[in-house]
Amino acid sequence: MLKKSLLLMGITAAFYLQAQDISTIRNSIDVYSNTPMVGSSKFNAMAGSNGALGGDATSLLTNPAGLGVAIAGDVSVTLSVDNNKNTTSLAGSSTNYNINKVNIGNIGGVATFQLMTETPWKFINLGANLSTQTLENYIESPGNTNISIAKDLVDSSNNPVVGNLSYLGHAYNRYGTQTKFNLGVGANYNNALYLGASINMHYVDLEQYDSARFGLDLDNTAYTFDKQYTPFSEKSNGFSASVGVIGKVTNQLRLGASIESPTWWSLDRIYTDYYTGSDGFVYYDNFVEDRRFRSPMKATLSGAFVPTKNFAINVDYTLGLTKPKYKVQGEAESELNSFFNDSYKNLSEVKIGAEYRIKALRLRGGYSYASSPFDNTTISAFDNNGNAGDRSYSNLILGDRNTIGVGIGYDFGKFFMDAAYQNITSEYKNPFLSGNEVIRNGTVVSTGYYSGDFDVLTPTSAVSDVKSVRNNFFLTVGWKF
Repeated sequence: MLKKSLLLMGITAAFYLQAQDISTIRNSIDVYSNTPMVGSSKFNAMAGSNGALGGDATSLLTNPAGLGVAIAGDVSVTLSVDNNKNTTSLAGSSTNYNINKVNIGNIGGVATFQLMTETPWKFINLGANLSTQTLENYIESPGNTNISIAKDLVDSSNNPVVGNLSYLGHAYNRYGTQTKFNLGVGANYNNALYLGASINMHYVDLEQYDSARFGLDLDNTAYTFDKQYTPFSEKSNGFSASVGVIGKVTNQLRLGASIESPTWWSLDRIYTDYYTGSDGFVYYDNFVEDRRFRSPMKATLSGAFVPTKNFAINVDYTLGLTKPKYKVQGEAESELNSFFNDSYKNLSEVKIGAEYRIKALRLRGGYSYASSPFDNTTISAFDNNGNAGDRSYSNLILGDRNTIGVGIGYDFGKFFMDAAYQNITSEYKNPFLSGNEVIRNGTVVSTGYYSGDFDVLTPTSAVSDVKSVRNNFFLTVGWKF
């Protein structure tokens, strides 16, 4: 593990955090490196674990070879009801915020083509899957008046004075949706070996806000400040490809493996840039930029045990093989890449799912654990008494994620209906406020917070604790043909 010490590293993660909008780092991993895994109710109840089982269109989310397992065609639609509750704590105070969304989370289908030949090839199957998830997230951190930042100002007579800005609260707000469309083919060789491949198209549409509120002691007024480069909006497209294999070791034991290439993203952004004019007032302009981003390549190893036709259990292990990377078009992308090289650790996720059948009734359950994407990192941060110092954090920006799924289904013959519930929890440290003056392309750029009157610059972050709890419900109806 890389050591994160401000004394040992010449240029540290703290510098990159000060020089960037934290939400850009968060979105690079939370959005652009983690594509939607919203499947059918069966898939969601088993916590997304089906890499060696397959049999329907959600195989395209883990191992496209699962398409080859299908022996009958089907199509299904899944209604998704999402609830996200964030509890944010700082200096002994907490705030809660609930978000509820209803949408079509998944549409999928498989068409099977039995090969009436003398060769060992039994089926060639085609599959398509469309997954959509909301990106809406709101984190409101309580205020702490012990955190105070000195600011050089002038009074009404244009005399220099020093005012103190007390921190009163912070809000991170994100809206939008993310969609992934998979189109794949699977083949069945002698009912013992299954091969598959898919192309994957990605789309993101989001808006991002980051603001802080301060009180000025000189006139007891409160000001709202926006983080440099926010608000912004992004419309992004991406492309990736997947290949996979499943083999029957015995009639009861199956092993699978798949690789998904990096997703090559094209991001189009409209953002706000703030600057201080020669008259001392703050102005802003909107600018357009495009970025190129490459998410990590991922590999998944799977094993399934099917002792009878009534019971199956599957285990998936997914590992990131590369690190996220921006195409360098300026110093900002170099800073982001340096932060990921120093602080990002490759994805590691374990998923376990099982299904038990009682005639036409299906009972399902699953569990998933994904590790935090960042190493322990040392940054300059305020404590609850407002004292600044170097502090080390685990689960900074994003944390470990635990998912529990349960579900039930019933097979009516030509039609089937499934329902599922997922509980997803995560706890992490949320840094904000830090911003500094950096030189990019020979120009001094301030990455702090701005109001209409002046800016706020501090190399020190406030860090709140966030507990995210998602309670998601799914209902799937499908037809077999």
